[in-house]
Amino acid sequence: MGFLDTLLGRSKPVQPNLDQLFGLPSAAMTLEVNGTFRPTGYGSVCYRKAEGGAFHQVETEIEELLQSIDGPQIEVTKDQYGYTWLTSRHPKDDMTGLVTDLHAVNSELQDKGFGPYLLCTLVSFQDDRGRKLALIYLYKRGTFYPFAPQNEPNRDNTLELQMRSELTNDLRLEQDLGRWFPVWGAPGL
Repeated sequence: MGFLDTLLGRSKPVQPNLDQLFGLPSAAMTLEVNGTFRPTGYGSVCYRKAEGGAFHQVETEIEELLQSIDGPQIEVTKDQYGYTWLTSRHPKDDMTGLVTDLHAVNSELQDKGFGPYLLCTLVSFQDDRGRKLALIYLYKRGTFYPFAPQNEPNRDNTLELQMRSELTNDLRLEQDLGRWFPVWGAPGL
């Protein structure tokens, strides 16, 4: 960062710290202890697919790696905006295994030079009343935020703010509420 960047208000982008994903099991316990939400066993990594054989090879390696580790159910889908979602499903009580898979996907894409294509990582939860909640890790910001979808385009902002206050000790949360983007139709929600 130079003097001109500082003068013009430009800031250095936050570098992602994928190890923050390992805070999700602690956050899941906080949500369960507070009697609100429990994990569904679903987690997804969202990325923009790059053209070319190198990216296809990395995707194939990731799928083979995940299936060889512990045989989670893996599904690759594309959303209406053209983003690819790699979804892993584990038993509901295996949050550590799920997070390990999600970390492996993110790390592999980052290590192979495709980090700029990563968008977010999502882990889903549900309560006894059927309300859904996702904890979303923004790759480019290195922060989490809660997303509580209702019927599109509605979301439960009150619940999201409540979850923010419950999870401040477990996760590095995004402070700019304008960056709490909805992820309508995300796998697992």
